[in-house]
Amino acid sequence: MSSPPRIVVAGVANLCTAATVTTTAASGTDDRREHTTAMTTGVSGVGANLALTLNRLGTRVDLCTLIGQDPPGRAIRAGLEQEGLHGPGCVPTPSSALALCLVDGNGSRRSATYLNDLADALYPTSVFTDLVQGADLAVLTTIGFTRPLIAHAHRAGVPIAVDVHVVADIDHPEQEPWLHSADVVFCSHERLPCPPRAWIRHVFDTYPGCVVAGVGCGDRGAMVGTREGLLVTARTRPPRPLANTIGAGDALFGSFLHGWVAAGNPAQALHDAVLHASWLIGDLFPNHGRLDRDQLRELARTHPVHMTVDRW
Repeated sequence: MSSPPRIVVAGVANLCTAATVTTTAASGTDDRREHTTAMTTGVSGVGANLALTLNRLGTRVDLCTLIGQDPPGRAIRAGLEQEGLHGPGCVPTPSSALALCLVDGNGSRRSATYLNDLADALYPTSVFTDLVQGADLAVLTTIGFTRPLIAHAHRAGVPIAVDVHVVADIDHPEQEPWLHSADVVFCSHERLPCPPRAWIRHVFDTYPGCVVAGVGCGDRGAMVGTREGLLVTARTRPPRPLANTIGAGDALFGSFLHGWVAAGNPAQALHDAVLHASWLIGDLFPNHGRLDRDQLRELARTHPVHMTVDRW
């Protein structure tokens, strides 16, 4: 039996606190008060979210991130160690990234991320170069410290995947280095200047090196196109009541990459990715709802996903 694929993920791991809050108005006044009904803290951040998703599904993962030598950093390190993700790519830095997510009873959210000094930090390229050799894929998130790593992934002959998240400009100057270099490009539908199908066509027209383009469409599922012209859409109803949508895009992207790299079937990969993301949003904390391979397979037996195969 062949060994599972190995993917290198470079991105942020933060310490995140998520809370469910309710707002009430004091009787006879205009004062409004927020009451916390649930709260939890753990490791999150795009890099950690993707690494955890891939690892849970059975992909071998090397996480390249910067972890603070401070109390939050100790908690981040312990969380990654618990998941088997703390390795040579986890490099110490003075201070850690933090995040806060407040969710009301309807799933509406307010979130904030404090990167500390990570936005301008430098990741040791020698560490990344050692880890990326022989990898099946490098997932380079759009944090500043991964920009210099793009060239090293290219030199190693390793394909690159990137999720540019909320984007409205096909030539976005801040994200251009990743877009020009990526074999796989994902984004959110939220601010696209055109329908997802047209956006996928624009991606292929603008970036000749891209072979797969995907768009997460929120409660309308997701859409993926291949350079050969295949267009796949997938949609399902959430299996559980909505709790928090933060982290769903990372679950979608990571799950798709796991399936696509392992088997090369974009339709099956998108089916599993949409199903996984729809399950995840039933948990308050972004990483508590991630499933392993057997759990996802069992969910697929009982929860249908509507699939459409077309041409873009």
